[in-house]
Amino acid sequence: MRRFLLWILGIGVLGAGVGWFLTGPQALSAAEWSEIDQADADAARGEMVFWAAGCASCHTAPEAEASDQPLLAGGQVFKTAFGTFYAPNVSPSTEAGIGDWTLQEFATAVKKGVSPGGGHYYPAFPYTAYARMTGEDIKALFTFMTTLPADATLSKPHEVGFPFNIRRSVGGWKLLFGSEDWAVAEASTPELERGRYLVEALAHCGECHTPRNALGGMQMADWLKGGPNPNGEGRIPGITPAQLDWSSNDIAYYLTTGFTPDFDSAGGHMTEVVKNMARLPEADVAAIVAYLKALP
Repeated sequence: MRRFLLWILGIGVLGAGVGWFLTGPQALSAAEWSEIDQADADAARGEMVFWAAGCASCHTAPEAEASDQPLLAGGQVFKTAFGTFYAPNVSPSTEAGIGDWTLQEFATAVKKGVSPGGGHYYPAFPYTAYARMTGEDIKALFTFMTTLPADATLSKPHEVGFPFNIRRSVGGWKLLFGSEDWAVAEASTPELERGRYLVEALAHCGECHTPRNALGGMQMADWLKGGPNPNGEGRIPGITPAQLDWSSNDIAYYLTTGFTPDFDSAGGHMTEVVKNMARLPEADVAAIVAYLKALP
C-alpha cells in the first residue's frame, strides 16, 4: 500500500510539473521576433492598424472625447460570466501606461498575451486574434501609439473571483483555445485574403460574433453565427450570409455609418466599431464585405 501511495504521489508530482511547464507564458519565437524587429517603423500605417484593431474603443477613458489623438487611459468596463474586466492604461505614460515598454515587450503582449512581467493576460484582451498580426503591423502600431498623449491614471484591477483569479490557469486556456490557424482556411483572391486578415486578426470580429463554450473558448464550427452577449444582456447577431441577407452596399454603408437598410442604427459596442471602420480606406471596407459575403 505504501509503495502504491508513493507511486500515486510521484505521478501527481510529475503531472503537476508537466502542467506547470505547459501553462507557462510563451515568448515570441526567434522567427516571429525577427519579422517584427526588421519591419519599418511606419506611424502612418500604424494609425490605420490602430483604428482597424479597435484599440481606442476599449482603452479610451470613458469620459474622454472622441479624437484623432485619443487618451488611452483605460477604464472601460467589460462584464462577463468570469468576472468584470477593466481596460488598462496603454498610453505612453512611463508611470501608468506602456511608455517604458520595449517593442519586444509590446509584441509579446499583443501576439502572446504575456505581460512584460511574465504573466498571462486574461483573454478579454483579444490576443488570440492579434496573434495573426504581421510583424510589420505590430511595429507600425507600436510606433503610432508612442505618438499619442500620455496619461498617469493607474489601471483599475480586474474583479475576478476564484478560480479565475489564478493567472496560471490562463495558460491552460491558451493551450485549449489559442490556435493561430485561420477560421477560413482558404482565401482565393487578394481581396478575400485582406478581408480575412481584417476580420479575423485586426478587427477581431469573432470575439463578439462567435458563440463560446462554458470555458469561454470560441466554438469555431459556428464561426460568426452570433451568440449570447458576454455581459448577459441580449444576443449578438450572426453575420454570415445565412443570418445577414443584406447587399454588399448595405453592409458597407452600415459599417461606415451605423445605419441599417431598415432605417435602424447600430447600438452598444457596435457604435464604436462603426467609428473605427469609418476611418478605414474604402478598399479595406470592401475587403471586409467580400469576406463576409463569401462565408459558407
